[in-house]
Amino acid sequence: MIKGLHHNAYRCRDTEETRRFYEDFLGLELAGALEINETKTGRETKVLHTFFRMGDGSFLAFFEAPDQPFEFKKQHDYDLHIALEVEPAVLKPMMEKGKAQGIETRGISDHHFIDSIYFRDPNGYVVELTAKRPNHEQTMDPARNRVRDIVTAWTADKTARK
Repeated sequence: MIKGLHHNAYRCRDTEETRRFYEDFLGLELAGALEINETKTGRETKVLHTFFRMGDGSFLAFFEAPDQPFEFKKQHDYDLHIALEVEPAVLKPMMEKGKAQGIETRGISDHHFIDSIYFRDPNGYVVELTAKRPNHEQTMDPARNRVRDIVTAWTADKTARK
């Protein structure tokens, strides 16, 4: 049985610029680093794997692999983003902090069960800070929200449009 998230891992351009964003700006503790010098297939490499601790004990992790090409591109919110939970009172000050530091910042977005702000990290990834509203648990309860019906209807509509 899956207990929860240990870490999500992403590539990064530069460990130090990534550290400044995730530790200095967002406030996540740099908790660990692992240098990898050989792959499991025996190939020599030079990779640094870093871990930033979140409040629930899980981590955001990054790989800097200077000898391995990787195309960093600006991600659209729908393509790839990670949403990190914060208290509602955090959203406005963090939005102001992001703008003051020249970080691409958007929000506050009303999603009816959460409110969110968005930043773009130094690698082009979208990072969402999200705060639950009082109706969050009810909205995310499959016994009450008709999620199966919504997915079934979506699939039928999509198929009919083809």
